[in-house]
Amino acid sequence: MTVTGFFVIGAGLETVRNVTTGGGYVACRGFPLPELPASTFPCSYSAPVTAAGWVVMAAMAALTVWGWWRLAGWALQPLSATAETVRRLGPQNLGQRIRLEDAADAFKELADALDDALDRLAAGYESQRRFAANASHELRTPLAVQRLLTEVAMEAPEAGEDLRKLGAQLLRTNERNESLIEGLLVLAESDRGLPGKVPLRLDELAGTVLDAHEELAAAHEVTLRPKLAGTWAPGDPVLLERLITNLVSNAIKYNEPGGWVEVEVTGEPAGPALTVRNTGPHVPAEMVPTLFEPFRRLGADRVRGRGGVGLGLAIVRSIVIAHEGTIRAQPRAGGGMELEIGLPGGPASAYAVSQPPS
Repeated sequence: MTVTGFFVIGAGLETVRNVTTGGGYVACRGFPLPELPASTFPCSYSAPVTAAGWVVMAAMAALTVWGWWRLAGWALQPLSATAETVRRLGPQNLGQRIRLEDAADAFKELADALDDALDRLAAGYESQRRFAANASHELRTPLAVQRLLTEVAMEAPEAGEDLRKLGAQLLRTNERNESLIEGLLVLAESDRGLPGKVPLRLDELAGTVLDAHEELAAAHEVTLRPKLAGTWAPGDPVLLERLITNLVSNAIKYNEPGGWVEVEVTGEPAGPALTVRNTGPHVPAEMVPTLFEPFRRLGADRVRGRGGVGLGLAIVRSIVIAHEGTIRAQPRAGGGMELEIGLPGGPASAYAVSQPPS
């Protein structure tokens, strides 16, 4: 098809040359269109014949370009399949491979090289995750023993006031270390992905978390505002409860006296959505992405810490990725933050048939 187009274009160019030839040229050659009657004027075609020739040339050129475009698309199809596979890769599916078959040697060699690189990447990632999980498990026992010995020493009859003050400080440090270890364990588990999902009531899960944080909110003089619509969502109940707990706990701790925390659960057409809004100090927009990195806090106040270890939002992001959801965070105009979590899933009626509300 493309070779024919080239011949037609060449013949058309010859015709144009004949049309524009000056005096002394006797016969019109080139593309075999009808000639004018004998004339003393230079060889030329009539206006309709010339216009038809240009139309045919344009059509043939377009057909040639289309043919080459289709040929290039067919030749590059293996690269498109490779790009799509690489685009779907993530921490939860590092076992996926391209495994390109029936392709040219160069494309297959490239795909095999990428598969080998992914094998090494997956092995390194799994080794890192396994190290974090094993180290966390190994550290839990000595921390528990340390806490027990400190409590026993504080309760001893001969313990003085200075010893009790020191013991209280050690217990606070120990509690923070235990929270850090627990956070690393949750982060390692959520990075592994989900073995399965079950339908659950997202609004009831959020309500349970809010009830558990009433004392913490009262201690910080923060008001909790639930806006919970009945919403079903597929997911892991333990990880989703931890996600909501981290969001609510952060919103309370990094707030101001007299502030509020609003937790909203809605069943959006695109899927269930959880939104947490809170008052608090001003958060620069350029610093928001860094808050989701492990051990990152905002400003000197968070460096001193308010009972956190810098893993809360990192765990939230990991759990959202494990559920194939989305997360959007932005500072509020009057101070504080707004975080919106989107989870995949249909409306509530999609789960109400097989899983009636409790």
